[in-house]
Amino acid sequence: MSNLKRFIAYYKPERRLLVVDLVAASIIAVLDLFFPIITRMFMKDYIPDQNVQAVLVWTGVLVALYVLRLGCQYFVDYYGHVVGVNMEYQMRTDLFTHLQTLDFRFFDDTKVGHLMSRIVNDLRDISELAHHGPEDLFIASLMLIGSFAYLLTISVPLTLITFAFIPVIGWYAYTRRTAMNRAFTEERKRIADVNADVENSLSGIRVAQSFVNEDYEKRRFDSANTAFKRSRRKAFKAMAIYSSGLGFLTDVLNVAVLCVGSLFMFRGHIDLADLTAYLLFIGYFLQPIRRLISFTQQYQQGMTGFSRFAELMDVSPGVADKEGARVLPPVRGDIVIDNVNFQYTKHAEVLQQVSLHIPAGCTVAFVGPSGGGKTTLCHLIPRFYDATGGKITIDGHDVRDVTLASLRQQIGFVQQDVFLFTGTIRENILYGYPKASEEEMIAAAEKAQIHAFVLSLPDGYDTYVGE
Repeated sequence: MSNLKRFIAYYKPERRLLVVDLVAASIIAVLDLFFPIITRMFMKDYIPDQNVQAVLVWTGVLVALYVLRLGCQYFVDYYGHVVGVNMEYQMRTDLFTHLQTLDFRFFDDTKVGHLMSRIVNDLRDISELAHHGPEDLFIASLMLIGSFAYLLTISVPLTLITFAFIPVIGWYAYTRRTAMNRAFTEERKRIADVNADVENSLSGIRVAQSFVNEDYEKRRFDSANTAFKRSRRKAFKAMAIYSSGLGFLTDVLNVAVLCVGSLFMFRGHIDLADLTAYLLFIGYFLQPIRRLISFTQQYQQGMTGFSRFAELMDVSPGVADKEGARVLPPVRGDIVIDNVNFQYTKHAEVLQQVSLHIPAGCTVAFVGPSGGGKTTLCHLIPRFYDATGGKITIDGHDVRDVTLASLRQQIGFVQQDVFLFTGTIRENILYGYPKASEEEMIAAAEKAQIHAFVLSLPDGYDTYVGE
């Protein structure tokens, strides 16, 4: 499925609100066409005839129409953005949920800052595209068609000359879009590097300060930040070339209409009222073109972010339940490691033909130098990684034949690196088994020899901890 189709699929839950938003936007587009039409009526009929009653009636009609436009504009500005916000929320939820399924190997090879950038920064522009994209395209189409139809009623030759500029404007927009796409893609990569450096430096701030390496961290951050600044300037330069060029072409169109229209008036093809109305309508005719310019910019920024979102969503977990995996029944803990091999990369084998039998109830300690594979071997049992050769069984069940959830729920694991989740001490202790009773929680704290310390805190087990 193409990225555009995947993006459109997120509109499905919001389709009703989107339809109402587009209806309100179309009403605004139609109402915007009334002013030049009524202006032409005033100049051609009511003012020359000094028809005061008609002037007052149509003035009241215009005021009523603008009140209606006010309500529609409020709906579009608020509920249109609600559509975008809801889609951004769903994408962020989907991405976070997907990240929870990915294995250790993925996180070994990916910087947390890069992931944060995709979850936060990239999806923010998608919200604007989700709101303004369909709306700008829909309104621009209506206004182009409506303007073209009415301009034809004033002067066919002048309208054909006007629309001769459209292919030129379209060609310019198309040729500059590729440069914008490259520039904004590079900008996304650079801000991800900045996020990664910030996350890395702040996470290791205690180590950096203990080694008096603050200047080194500043230089490293400045390098990433400077690269982002340059990429952002290039992106804005590409956008400026695009916008200013299109602005120049629309200005030339205005001048051409004014010049040719004046010549037509000199020859008696149109009168002053028609030329005035035509010039007013050209302003409305240029509005959809400007909307399309704005849409193109938003499309490049939004779809660049969505492409990075989709790229991450397409990453398949390296460790997952195989088809037909069964739930692991309660086990005693008889572990057999049979001729197991493992390597993190193709050229670095960590474990070679390791065989070991650990009977249920036994305590086994792995002793050896750092990097010898002790932690790696422990990680293979709950399938944080999959062995590249051999097999591991628990009570005769191959760990690859059972579901990950049922396997890991029966394994207690104490990580080498201590991590406290944001929340209370109680929530952290219960993290591995939320259904545990108060007595079970206290028993676990006593085994960890922290019960007395926790009770000495003002809020006890409800003390807030974390980063």
